[in-house]
Amino acid sequence: MPDEPNNGYREWIEKAEEDEFAGEKILEGERFPAPACFHFQQMAEKLLKGLLVFRRQPFPKVHDLLELETLLLELEPNIKDVHEELRFLNGYYVETRYPGDYPEFTLDECRKALEASARVKEFVLSKTNHI
Repeated sequence: MPDEPNNGYREWIEKAEEDEFAGEKILEGERFPAPACFHFQQMAEKLLKGLLVFRRQPFPKVHDLLELETLLLELEPNIKDVHEELRFLNGYYVETRYPGDYPEFTLDECRKALEASARVKEFVLSKTNHI
């Protein structure tokens, strides 16, 4: 819909929902919590980028949820309501993807990542009237 205001944000929401679906499917198998946590971080990242697109704001190519939160703070002061969720999810971009000196991820932690990303989704959808 070329005449739609804020054209493009829906694609970000749809991509976020793909990550939500992938993370949930992995979690259902009760194995491999690290990639599921990664998908929940990606879900939150794409939701925030979708909100920035909705608000017609440029953003750098970053994966840091707290940096994206800072970009939204002036436009959406209530973003601080999901700050703890963003802080919690923020580490899952790198730490879940590579072997190394990172902690083992648990299914319980993965469930908490799902809950955190769901709260971010609720926040973003309420701001875009996408619910």
